[in-house]
Amino acid sequence: MSESTIATPGTGGHFRPVEVEPENAAGRLAALLREELLSARYPPGERLKEEELAARFRTGRYTVRAALRILVSSGLLDHRPNRGASVPLLTRDRVNEVSAYREVLEVGALRLALQRQADLDAFVAATRALERLPDDAPWIDVVETHQAIHTSLLVAAGNDRLLAAYLLCEEELRYIVSTVRPDFTAGRLAALHTRLLAGIHCGGDAAVTALEADLHTGRQAVLDALPHPEHAPDEAGPGVR
Repeated sequence: MSESTIATPGTGGHFRPVEVEPENAAGRLAALLREELLSARYPPGERLKEEELAARFRTGRYTVRAALRILVSSGLLDHRPNRGASVPLLTRDRVNEVSAYREVLEVGALRLALQRQADLDAFVAATRALERLPDDAPWIDVVETHQAIHTSLLVAAGNDRLLAAYLLCEEELRYIVSTVRPDFTAGRLAALHTRLLAGIHCGGDAAVTALEADLHTGRQAVLDALPHPEHAPDEAGPGVR
């Protein structure tokens, strides 16, 4: 099979080759792997081996390597010299660091949006979309819809620099949220964000307090989902940056 071919799931779970332009092959494979990562297919710390992926997707190792680089650059995979790419190994420090960064940006964005009386229709629409998802919805749909709620606040701020800073960690945020499965369901996340929507409708300090409470709840849920220290993977092994 050529470098410009990637096998994708077909009828009955069988893979079928799909011809794509060479310059798009890596992007297509990265998209397929991204969906698997955000669906919690791989456990934290697991290495993604080039030869296994090449055989599984029936494509060349150059395409696999390029796809993995895309995912590393977006924060969905870690890379360690001589060990290759692996699923991020979450630690309390890492979750707290990313969460603190997120809170500074999101709360700041909400304050700006409120000051300029921005249109929050996209925020409302994303919240309603999460409410409509059934509990058996594909987990990636839950992750994407949840993230759309929060990203809409950055867009509403009307500050391109703030939005650009947020987008740098957006994929990592999606991955972190994906780890709360199965402790959370679409319905449970929707209930939290319906409460957030009500708080933001109040405006002013009440809106900021509601967002801070939502972010703190999310951070704690991820921390609670982490393996207990004595059961955690070896942090010196693959998966550490």
